[in-house]
Amino acid sequence: MSDAAVLSGLLSRERLLVAPGVYDGLSAAVAARAGVEAAYVSGAAVSAAEGLPDIGLTTVTEIARAIAVTHRQLDVPVIADADTGFGDETNTFRTVRTYEDAGAAAVQLEDQVFPKRCGHLDDKALIPAGEFVLKIRAALAARRRGTLIVARTDAIAVEGFDAAIARAKAYAAAGADVLFVEAPQTLDQVAAIPSAVGAPVIFNVVPGGKSPEVSREQLEGFGYAGAILPGATVGAAFTAMTQALSDIAGGGLPAGQVAGPRALFEAVGLTEWAVRRAPKEPARA
Repeated sequence: MSDAAVLSGLLSRERLLVAPGVYDGLSAAVAARAGVEAAYVSGAAVSAAEGLPDIGLTTVTEIARAIAVTHRQLDVPVIADADTGFGDETNTFRTVRTYEDAGAAAVQLEDQVFPKRCGHLDDKALIPAGEFVLKIRAALAARRRGTLIVARTDAIAVEGFDAAIARAKAYAAAGADVLFVEAPQTLDQVAAIPSAVGAPVIFNVVPGGKSPEVSREQLEGFGYAGAILPGATVGAAFTAMTQALSDIAGGGLPAGQVAGPRALFEAVGLTEWAVRRAPKEPARA
C-alpha cells in the first residue's frame, strides 16, 4: 500500500491522527523511534533550521531536500508544507511533482500571496479564491501516486471566519482531499470548522500562536481528521539549545543531561550501519 493510501486511511478513522513536525534527519529519526503514525515537514521548521524566519524565503529545493532526508528515516507517511506552491499554478504543478519524487504522501498548499508569512504572524494577504482553485487543479493534475492535496486558507485573519469557511468549501469542491483553516481565534471557531466545511479537516497546533489551546479529545469530538504540530521538534530543540548554551555562557559545562555520542549515533542508525561493514581479516605477518 502506498504512503498516500496509508495516510488516507489514517485520516478516515474516528481517532485523531497526530503528525509531529520534523525538519531534518535527526528530528525524523527521533520521531521514528517514538513510534509516530505520520510526520509533518514544516516550512517554518525548515526555515528556522536554515537560519531564516518563515516569511517565504525558503525554496522548493530546500524543502524538497528536507522531505527526502526525513522520508529516509521514517516508515510512515510524510505530509509536506508547500507554502503557496512557490509561484503560480505552473510552479505549483512542478512543486507537487518535486515533492512526490522526494517522498511526500501529501502536499499542503495555502492561499496567501507569494511570498507568504507564517500563519500565526500578522499582516498576511490572500490571493483571490478563484486563483487558488487554479492552483488546486494544477496540483491534482500533477500528482501521479495518489498524493493527497491539502488546501489551507488563511482567510480568518484577513477576511473573517465566514469568508474562511466559504473558501474552504470552494477548495473542497475543487477537489482538495483535506482542508485546513488556519489560525481560528476562539474555541467556538475551532469547534465549528469541521462540520461547517463538510470535508476532512486538520488542525494546526501552535503553542503561543493565534489559536486557543485545545486537547486531542476536544479535536476528536469536534470532528477533526488530524492535527499537525509543526514546532514539536524544532521548538523543543530551540528551547534545549538555548538553555544549554546559556549554561555554558554562564561558566558551566555540559553534564549528564546531554546525550553522549553513542546514544546520538544510535538514534540515526549506528547499529544498522555497523552490521553492513565487512569484518576485516587480520593482517598477515
